[in-house]
Amino acid sequence: MIKVTEELASNQTFKSYVIFWIGQLFSVLGSSISHFAIIWWITDLTGSTMLLSLASFFYILPMTIVVALTGVIIDKWNRKTIIVVVDSLQAYVMLLVIIIFNFGGTNPILIVGIMSLLGIFQGFHIPTVSAIVPTMVPKEKLSRMNGINFFFRSFIQIIGPVIGAMLLSVIPIEIVLWIDPLTYIIAFIPLIITKIPKVQSKETVVKKNSFLEDFKIGIKTLKSIPVVFMMLLISMFVNFLLVPINILMPYFIRYNHSGDASNLAFIITFMNGGMLLGALVTSIKKEWKHALFIYFSLEFVLMMTGSIMAITPYQLYLMLGIISAITGITVPILNTIYLTIMQLKVPADKMGRLSSLDWAISSAITPIAAILTGPLSEIVGVTNLFLSCSILGMIITLLLWWIAHTRVNNNNKKKELEKMDIIIDSIPE
Repeated sequence: MIKVTEELASNQTFKSYVIFWIGQLFSVLGSSISHFAIIWWITDLTGSTMLLSLASFFYILPMTIVVALTGVIIDKWNRKTIIVVVDSLQAYVMLLVIIIFNFGGTNPILIVGIMSLLGIFQGFHIPTVSAIVPTMVPKEKLSRMNGINFFFRSFIQIIGPVIGAMLLSVIPIEIVLWIDPLTYIIAFIPLIITKIPKVQSKETVVKKNSFLEDFKIGIKTLKSIPVVFMMLLISMFVNFLLVPINILMPYFIRYNHSGDASNLAFIITFMNGGMLLGALVTSIKKEWKHALFIYFSLEFVLMMTGSIMAITPYQLYLMLGIISAITGITVPILNTIYLTIMQLKVPADKMGRLSSLDWAISSAITPIAAILTGPLSEIVGVTNLFLSCSILGMIITLLLWWIAHTRVNNNNKKKELEKMDIIIDSIPE
């Protein structure tokens, strides 16, 4: 039986993880470029908010369904095998898309349908990668590794759209899309040579649990960590209300501000530049005092940026970029605080179940938001929809903070607030 997280991870496993992680960054770059190219192609070709809404819906829905069930599989099966299989399937899907583009079958609805398969594969990939982190990264390096990961991913997300926009201006999308499978090959090599620890839970040694029983274990684990549950609740609402802004941003730039692909890339660059800065802060900051207050405050700022963006004057792209940068700064800080707590508090043999459950709950209502985005934007307009979501998000954030703060005070749980301080060198067991 494999032991707990801190006994699994060592300096040797950390070196192996870095090799694996570098390969994954190449894959993220390829996906960033191809995703930008396809979304801009759909936006420019159709000018339809409904189709953008459906594209997100058919990507998010299967991912949400699959990710809710994959935790048990991740904790029982070989995690390396899972990543190899789903990453390979994603590469095959992109090859199919490339073939369709090159043979003239560029029907937006067909492309949206095929791309929805990527949501299924991501439903396996995301929680699996998340689950192996605490088994390969030593406890004292977790917080900084999370911050460094956000830093480099943000940098890649900056250059991805820029490269995509530059390439689309000189070569057809049929050629641009080839970058994705090529970066997959680069990522596949370190994946194959990296040894990923196998984690066997105590339950599977003593007793063979059913799928449902294992799933219930994940729920019980979540309930036993109130801090994680509270952060998960607010993230669920915020994710829901940010969906229209994320989905309709290409449309907002193209039709509300008469922009082109370079303008959209400019906005995305500022956003990911902000994420780069936020990730840099999290990679060097060792201590987060009053983490619960920081978490809720940044969620409020995140929602407030939507209102400012909605009322930005026509074609004032610099202002849109600055607002996007502020949005980007908050994301890695929010995620680092949350991920570090979860990775340190959850046993290694239950990490897969909780990772998938965490992702599923926080994304549970996102498909509903995606399918509602198109019709609502047609009824109230894109600008009014941005404003409504932003204001509602700020109200909900304040309400949940008030409930959490009042509950703690009424129960005289001052020590509970103190536990919200994340001091990496002395995290409570």
